[in-house]
Amino acid sequence: MEERVSFASDRLRLSGVLHLPDPPGERRAAFLVLHGFGSNKDGGGGKAVAAMLTGLGYAALRFDFRGCGESEGERGRVICKEQVRDTRNALSFLAGRADIHPQRIGVVGQSFGAAVAVYTAGVDRRIAACISSGGWGDGAKKFRKQHASPRAWKKFTAMMKEGQRRKRARKPLMVPRYDIVPIPPRLRGNLAPGSIMEFPFDVVESMYAFNANDVVGRIAPRPLLLLHSASDSVTPTEQSVELFARAGRPTDLHLIADVDHFMFSEGNTLVIQLVRNWLDKHFPATA
Repeated sequence: MEERVSFASDRLRLSGVLHLPDPPGERRAAFLVLHGFGSNKDGGGGKAVAAMLTGLGYAALRFDFRGCGESEGERGRVICKEQVRDTRNALSFLAGRADIHPQRIGVVGQSFGAAVAVYTAGVDRRIAACISSGGWGDGAKKFRKQHASPRAWKKFTAMMKEGQRRKRARKPLMVPRYDIVPIPPRLRGNLAPGSIMEFPFDVVESMYAFNANDVVGRIAPRPLLLLHSASDSVTPTEQSVELFARAGRPTDLHLIADVDHFMFSEGNTLVIQLVRNWLDKHFPATA
């Protein structure tokens, strides 16, 4: 069953879809499903994750961050720590429902949403379990590797300088999506319909300074699963390796060879089985 829901976050109304497994009426363990950079709840990856989780007996709430999809907020203003607040408010909303077990709510995120998921789990002990797919822990290192060639890095740093100059002059710079996070043309079809293609410069500064590495160690002893393509074309694989090195236990890291960045959209049976086995061991649907 799917239920359209909304909830408040910093006086903004956020839009979501809550998936509930059969039979109805039972109190369920649940997951928050976080979408990627400037995407929305209706992307193929988010829908696939929600369907997988409900098939395993969990409730799943996929929702639009502020400024994205059907949620309120300045369009395209996706500031990392504001998205953390959105996630914590989504958690409070779920925990207040009679059909959700308030102590058994996890979070799963993809790409940008994965970084937000890890950070939220690090600062909010109500999160019972965390799954990160293609996430990152150090914004500055991530950008340096994503713009690896001398020409690309020169273009990126020039954009940063111009954005800061325009900010001082109170003439905000808008930055195209692929100037922030390059995505190979062959993978761009994985973007959700309605994804944002231009962002205010504040978003770039927010991502550059966002470091889930600083808080990932606080998640333990709650379980953390890190998934990453062994050769990720969007987010450097080393980002999840460093998160793993800084995390406590229990934490599992899987680098998967035959997928790319949007692994949940690919319906890869290995990925699905890894998640199922990990959930059975660390966070089963039935306590």
